[in-house]
Amino acid sequence: MQENPQKKTNTDTYSQAEDAALKAAAIYFGDILFPYLGIKERPIGIAPTEMVHLEIKKMYEDFNYQMKGNRWYHFEFESTSLTLDDLKRFREYEAVTSRTYGVAVTTFVICSSKVKKPMWFFTEGINTYRVNIIRLKSMKADEVFRNLSEKSAENILKADLVPIMLTPLMDGTIPQKDRIRQGFSWLKQTYDNISPIDTQKMQAVLYALAGKMLDKLDMKEIKEEMTMTLLGQMLMEDGIEKGKELGIEQGIEQGINQGIELTKTAWKLSAQGESAESIANKLQVSIEKVLKILDL
Repeated sequence: MQENPQKKTNTDTYSQAEDAALKAAAIYFGDILFPYLGIKERPIGIAPTEMVHLEIKKMYEDFNYQMKGNRWYHFEFESTSLTLDDLKRFREYEAVTSRTYGVAVTTFVICSSKVKKPMWFFTEGINTYRVNIIRLKSMKADEVFRNLSEKSAENILKADLVPIMLTPLMDGTIPQKDRIRQGFSWLKQTYDNISPIDTQKMQAVLYALAGKMLDKLDMKEIKEEMTMTLLGQMLMEDGIEKGKELGIEQGIEQGINQGIELTKTAWKLSAQGESAESIANKLQVSIEKVLKILDL
């Protein structure tokens, strides 16, 4: 029996949702977490993260940012000890990126507190390659959640929630999966001092890090919980609306996928300098919907 090409599995749906979340996370990461990590400079744009090698091999990087002075900052998240193979992979990223885009690339590796003595350089031939290591060993995930629990909801500020996004990389006794669950629990709440769109972007960053830190079984549970967040609800609601319009057996599920693609495309066009009106025309949707997606 031939499989219906229109039928999408939940894995397909969440895979696309993950991609949308990662893109949103990249934007928010540069704006909010640079200063939190002690990086004084600010990015001037989001840079590509898929590099095509001469062997037609795609290399997927975590985050790339355009900086002033024709430079890029490249970020990688690592939950395990760095190996020589990791450093050679990062060097390859830098070489291909520099050659392709004509930029100078600096790599930052944000390590989990479990990485005690991260390998940060190696010498090969006459050349020494090195990366910048950022470790959150002095920060405790337990303290982040305890400090939040001691505050009333009306007194919680955005600065109080920002550390949640990095709890998977901190020291502490709470297991990784429970940290991420607790993080989503806090980020699903409504706060007087924090806009829903900020909460949604924080969810996207936490979700992106969860994908780096958890195994497939634990990640499946997190993906299911994500549908209960503002980010997941936005994608689901738009998908259900489109599914009803399609009126077919797999309409709602197909609509969810289309809603995710709509969100991704709108953000991409916006990053390229397109106006809301131009984006609405290209996507054939209302300007109001575009403004809602972009939070303008």
